[in-house]
Amino acid sequence: MTLKRTCKQVSGLVLSAEDQRLPLKERLAVRLHLWACTACTRFVGQVALMRKATARWRGYSEDSSAD
Repeated sequence: MTLKRTCKQVSGLVLSAEDQRLPLKERLAVRLHLWACTACTRFVGQVALMRKATARWRGYSEDSSAD
C-alpha cells in the first residue's frame, strides 16, 4: 500500500473531496502529500476560498430573488 501521490493526483482528490467523502487511504495520502507540498497546500486554500465565495454568492442571489 503506497500513499505517495503526485500533485496532479492530489489536486484531483481535493476536487473529488468537494463532492464526496474520500476513502481513508486516499485521505491519508492527501494529508501526507500536503504535509510536504506547499503548492498543493495553496491549492487547497484556493479551493476553500472558492467554496466560501460560491456560498456567499448563493446567499446573495437568494436574498435578491426574494425582493
